[in-house]
Amino acid sequence: MKKLFQTIFLLAVVYIFGSCSSDSVESNNMSNSELVTEYNYNTSELEVLELINEYRVSIGLNSLKTVNHISFKSEEHDNYMIANKVVNHNDFVARSENIIAVLGAKKVGENVAYDYQSPQGVLKAWLDSPSHKQNIEGDYTHFGIAVKIDAETGKKYYTNIFAKI
Repeated sequence: MKKLFQTIFLLAVVYIFGSCSSDSVESNNMSNSELVTEYNYNTSELEVLELINEYRVSIGLNSLKTVNHISFKSEEHDNYMIANKVVNHNDFVARSENIIAVLGAKKVGENVAYDYQSPQGVLKAWLDSPSHKQNIEGDYTHFGIAVKIDAETGKKYYTNIFAKI
């Protein structure tokens, strides 16, 4: 009898947590499915975008077109990293699925960085890293960027998302 009660209790807990998390994911997808058309770029963001395009052209690749929606998704991730004091790709799948759904992207890649004081410094670090360099040199057509400063520490957070549309 005790085992039966434990099993029923466990199933009830799984059901409750499962249904709560399902509702929360559903409402998040609804609010994030609209196209963001406006984004105010700061000087660092514009410089990183320009440096990446200059690099791509210098090695014979196409320059990438900036998409405000992608920069907005990048900014969301910077805000997440700042709030949680982490540098990671958490929820990249959700960001990429959003960009695929909203913009019709066929492929999405992402670079993140932390605590580089200049656009030149972050680009050099990305180019020195094989996986980040692969994104910069990838078969993409569009991109976006967010460079945000943690008000508490003064450190910069970078999220650069690439898409083939």
